[in-house]
Amino acid sequence: MFEFRFYEIWRESEYIERLINGVFTSFWLTVLGSVVGFAFAILLAVSRRSHLGVLSWPAAIYVEVVRNTPLIVQLFFVAFGLPLLFDYRWPFEWSALLALALNFSAYYSEIIRAGLANLDPGQRESASALGLTRPQCFALVVLPQSLCKVYPSLVSQFIFLFLTTGIISEIGIEELTWSGRFIADRTFRDFEVYLVLTLLYVLLAISFRGFFALMARRIFPWQNLAGGRT
Repeated sequence: MFEFRFYEIWRESEYIERLINGVFTSFWLTVLGSVVGFAFAILLAVSRRSHLGVLSWPAAIYVEVVRNTPLIVQLFFVAFGLPLLFDYRWPFEWSALLALALNFSAYYSEIIRAGLANLDPGQRESASALGLTRPQCFALVVLPQSLCKVYPSLVSQFIFLFLTTGIISEIGIEELTWSGRFIADRTFRDFEVYLVLTLLYVLLAISFRGFFALMARRIFPWQNLAGGRT
């Protein structure tokens, strides 16, 4: 009969430290990758809506390539392919961050583009009537209103992308999944270890969702985005 032995995970301080470090590594790679990816995603979304083919076509090709290839292929390309091309090897942490940022940007850009497309044209007209320049109109009116419309989708995408960061363990990054695999290989308690990992990922995902729900009330006080739009 199978016997649960969770104590084999908790009795070694090294295992606890690796799990904690794994959580922090997954967290900071997701956050930094999202920040960089989100900034690039805005440029991609604007470029795809441009009437200039020199902007829209490259952006469209980039998004389609990234969205139609596995993240692990993109990761290996950045970690092992680009260093050969440039004859320079950078730390795998930077490779993981770049791969995540590029991947995140493609998915975020489509969500942002949908928000821009669904914005009421009257918002732009009102901003112009107030004397705002086109850059001011975009930064102060168009972008905030568009992000408000797609905020729940952005949050869901962030959480989904966070859950995919376990792939970076394939290049030796000691994130949460790597830490779990390390412990399982030494304790031979795979069921207990991966059950703990599952619970940690669920807890982190729920925490992210709660945090972004609170942030929504501050960023978009005129909307109720915690449980859907009013």
